[in-house]
Amino acid sequence: MSLPGVLERGDEVLNQFDRRNPFWNFSSHATCLLAVGWSKLVLYTSYKPKITGLEILDQALEKSQKENRGIMTIMNHMSVVDDPFLWGCLPWRFYRDIDHIRWGLGAHNVCFQNKFLTYFFSLGKILPTERFGVGPFQSSLDAAIRIMSPDDSLNLVYDGTEETNTKWVNPAKQELNKITPLAQISKEYISPIIRSKPSWIHVFPEGFVLQLQQPFQNSMRYFKWGITRIILESTRQPIIIPIFSTGFEKIAPESAAGGGLLERFLPANFGTEINITIGNPIDDKIIENFRKEWLDLVQKHLNSGEGDLNDELKFGKAAQALRSKISSELRKAVLEIRNSTGMFPPEDSRFKDHKFWHDFTKSEGESAPEVKFIGQNWAIRRLQKFLKEHDEYEMSKKHEEKVKEEK
Repeated sequence: MSLPGVLERGDEVLNQFDRRNPFWNFSSHATCLLAVGWSKLVLYTSYKPKITGLEILDQALEKSQKENRGIMTIMNHMSVVDDPFLWGCLPWRFYRDIDHIRWGLGAHNVCFQNKFLTYFFSLGKILPTERFGVGPFQSSLDAAIRIMSPDDSLNLVYDGTEETNTKWVNPAKQELNKITPLAQISKEYISPIIRSKPSWIHVFPEGFVLQLQQPFQNSMRYFKWGITRIILESTRQPIIIPIFSTGFEKIAPESAAGGGLLERFLPANFGTEINITIGNPIDDKIIENFRKEWLDLVQKHLNSGEGDLNDELKFGKAAQALRSKISSELRKAVLEIRNSTGMFPPEDSRFKDHKFWHDFTKSEGESAPEVKFIGQNWAIRRLQKFLKEHDEYEMSKKHEEKVKEEK
């Protein structure tokens, strides 16, 4: 379940562009088709793409519309061309209208560094995310929650309450997966997007590209917490599809990152086989139980009249533990697909641990010298000095200190 403060901030992000304008939607569809068409041209003339489990995605899209639930796909992040080349592997039928095309999240410092790129990626249905300590409580994730929450343009299920004079329905009265849309609470509410079906969002939960040298090739970092907010706080439980890909790292090897523009952005290793494996949806019961835990936390820690996340729901130990459990469950689902391919040795068990990557990055690799990157570890702060620095742990520590003082 979500809170009105979250949805309202999400609306503010989406309202930065006139997404209700038919010309915007036409341009957005054209931009997506251009990116997909270019990807298909490169892939099918120079590489050998192979996709397994496409029928799973077809069934999920059908179920999404039937049950009025959004779709979330999650995938390992091997290269800077994962998006859009992943979409070049899908049949054209996935792009017949703008509502069929996925939303995504992209690094602000890469995809939104100037006005042209901002418009291009926004038209391409990408939301900007900030790295290095901004954390999971940033406005782009509020927008993702808004997108994954069915709005007034859909066939809504209302929870039957009569509190139309208040801004929202208290969570103590709210049932799991029952919707109290802003449109039915505030008659003046206008959704920032026009859509005829539930939305689809694609996420790379690692946050950074990861290319490691043998014997650790095609491994993954830990999954970040931002994705758990989308799962817990959308008004309807999403359908979650894990995906594992290989081969994109050959098209754009990180070893070229230090070269010139041509070396960095021209495709490499022509003839490489690209493999995309779509796994079965994560069991709805598992996600439903996580959402019940979240609803219990909201009912326990949200004071009467509050309509937004408070410190306990952001930084409390129970909330953080819940996000960690969900991240681990999602990562395990993608890892199972990796293991099922039989293409790689078992992943090092340390890689699923947040602390391992925290220490590895902070020490710039000295904590585990046997783990070597192809190219750079872009999670190292020193390599991206131009970015504004934040401390994602500062607020959490302050909250812990405040709780101790109150005790």
